[in-house]
Amino acid sequence: MESRWIASLLAVSLVFGLTSCGKKKGAEQAQEGEVVRIGAVSPLTGPQAHLGKDNENGTRMAIDDANSKGIEIGGKKVKFELVSEDDQADPKTATIVAQKLVDAKVNGIIGHLNSGTTIPASRIYHDAGIVQISPSATNPKYTEQGFKSAFRVMTNDVQQGKVLGEYAVKQLGAKKIAIIDDRSAYGQGLADQFEKAAKAAGGEIVSHEFTTDKSTDFMSILTSVKSRNPDLLFYGGMDAQGGPMIKQLKTLGLRAKFLMGDGGSTPEFIKLSGGGAEGAYSSLPGVPLVAMPGGKAFADKFVAKYGPIQLYAPYCYDAVNVMIAAMQKAGSSDPAKYLPELAKIRHEGVTAQIRFDEKGDIKGGAVTLYQVKKGKWEVLETVTAASAEK
Repeated sequence: MESRWIASLLAVSLVFGLTSCGKKKGAEQAQEGEVVRIGAVSPLTGPQAHLGKDNENGTRMAIDDANSKGIEIGGKKVKFELVSEDDQADPKTATIVAQKLVDAKVNGIIGHLNSGTTIPASRIYHDAGIVQISPSATNPKYTEQGFKSAFRVMTNDVQQGKVLGEYAVKQLGAKKIAIIDDRSAYGQGLADQFEKAAKAAGGEIVSHEFTTDKSTDFMSILTSVKSRNPDLLFYGGMDAQGGPMIKQLKTLGLRAKFLMGDGGSTPEFIKLSGGGAEGAYSSLPGVPLVAMPGGKAFADKFVAKYGPIQLYAPYCYDAVNVMIAAMQKAGSSDPAKYLPELAKIRHEGVTAQIRFDEKGDIKGGAVTLYQVKKGKWEVLETVTAASAEK
């Protein structure tokens, strides 16, 4: 009888304990509020991992800052959570991780880094009704597909290619131009826009060669290019190939000026060049970091936390914050509800005032030209998108 009474008492205590524990957990969840999951995709392994981590850290810093402010959406306190994936800069892998994020029911996507991964992934996000903001994919095709869910916070390659082509001929005095591209959506797309603009400006294209975004040996291609005696070599691709390419170019004694787009505007390009980068030129969509509205404050905080900025971190930071601002205006983190607010938003970002056109491209973009001087990228001049289109 006594043992039965003890067993009953234990059972009651256990039920009371579980109930109390459940109430405590529920209270904690209520205090934390709704969890808003933001997916981020970039190459976190492979030759472009330094750029991918830069993107991830820019995204993470924005999310951490938002959480520190105790942001409310629709009158409810929310907690933002980063869900990061590695697409290895590979289009096939990009579609796999895109579907993974769709299945995880994220509230929005920051990414991808490369145009070649952003474009195929964008259809998956569009079909699932998830908003995607790329901080760095510049191929115009991304926003020309008619997907209302696709946005970017950086000037596209129609504008960048035009600036580069005209600059090569009119400012650098190039008459005979050689082009190499890596056949990726970014590299080929930018090279094609550059070629079109250079020809229109009066330049002669004496050679257009191709490589891949995995190659490191360019001696055969450069030997062929050297035989054409160009004034300037333009490379459409990323720093992982651009650095070794200019190093090998100098080894061959090819005296042509070397020009790249934003994929080469990194400290890593200079490092990989083995001392051969001096005098090289590049462009980067947007104004220089020091001229950005919030550039200095962002740089001070980011560098203290993560180290030197590689390339696109400020744009990732803005992409997160403009997405959150749209959620706040809509009073909801549901993509279907905040998408209309995002399309018409005006947001004062770190990089610029962010407004989107009917395609999802940023309005009023700019392109800045740089040159390596004494081992560092130095600003030459900034061209606004409006003047580039004249």
